[in-house]
Amino acid sequence: MYEDYSQSTGDYYFLCDTEGPWGIVLECLAIIGIVVTIILLLAFLFLMRKVQDCCRWNVLPTQVLFLLGVLGLFSLAFAFIFQFNQQTAPVRYFFFGVLFALCFSCLLAHASNLVKLVRGGVSFSWTTILCIAIGCSLLQTIIAIEYVTLITTRCMMFVQMAPCQLNVDFVVLLVYVLLLMAITFFVSKATFCGPCENWKQHGKFIFATMLISIIIWVVWISMLLRGNPQLQQQPQWDDPVVCIALVTNAWVFLLLYIIPELCILYRSCKQDCSVQGNACSAPVYQCSFRAENQELSRARDSDGAEEDVALTSYSATGKCAHLRSPERPRPSTPTLAPAAQAAPRAGLGL
Repeated sequence: MYEDYSQSTGDYYFLCDTEGPWGIVLECLAIIGIVVTIILLLAFLFLMRKVQDCCRWNVLPTQVLFLLGVLGLFSLAFAFIFQFNQQTAPVRYFFFGVLFALCFSCLLAHASNLVKLVRGGVSFSWTTILCIAIGCSLLQTIIAIEYVTLITTRCMMFVQMAPCQLNVDFVVLLVYVLLLMAITFFVSKATFCGPCENWKQHGKFIFATMLISIIIWVVWISMLLRGNPQLQQQPQWDDPVVCIALVTNAWVFLLLYIIPELCILYRSCKQDCSVQGNACSAPVYQCSFRAENQELSRARDSDGAEEDVALTSYSATGKCAHLRSPERPRPSTPTLAPAAQAAPRAGLGL
């Protein structure tokens, strides 16, 4: 019984280890991240009913799904703070890739929608954006299910594998997530090209988020595969490296993407409060195009200034009630001579 007790307490040793306090620090950061994410999630749900612009509202369901993914990342940190055992290993290998794939897929769907908006196009519907996010993350879910099922059903279990083999399998399992990161990075970079400046700031948030995320992933993968073995700290540093990368990347999602998006959404809601009506407001680029068309029409009708002067002069003197445009003159009707008009009357005896 004492051995079972010591084994069970050993699984939770990093939660209160004072000699290596990385577990306590990451535990506090994860708990704070969970609380902040829930508050931001409630703020998004509260502001959704106040948004009147269709282009802004269509992406809000995907951002809510993104926040749920970030909430899962903060919760997953506890699976890496606990000791590696037969219960925490499947949770790590399954949810790490699936949750990150969901977050990067949401960013990819938002960036794809921004590519259309910055070029003056029409926004995707909210169902289309949501389906893009879910569909892109579905492949990683299938890959993770197959891998975990294969490991747990064969004779060799997670705890029986060598640390080097575990790390290699863990990174190989995330190849599709790395592909999603690269695609999202280049798509977010494409949002900088277009005439509509007001949508480009959203693309800058996604671009900065993906750039920092790529740096984090390159560092932790390099440490896991090369750094720890060369420093002879494997497997002691394996769990701290992955957990630090997990919590750091989740905070990057909040600080560089969610909080700036929430600030823009709050300012737009304050502007929409002064506008009455339930109709969706026209995008800014449409207003600018209308203004340009009006200027062009005024330039083309510069010859009509003389017509306006003539109209005002005739209306002031009362000599003319209606005057057609000089470009389309009224067709003249032939007038008969007085003798020709009198001839039929004489013939009829009138």
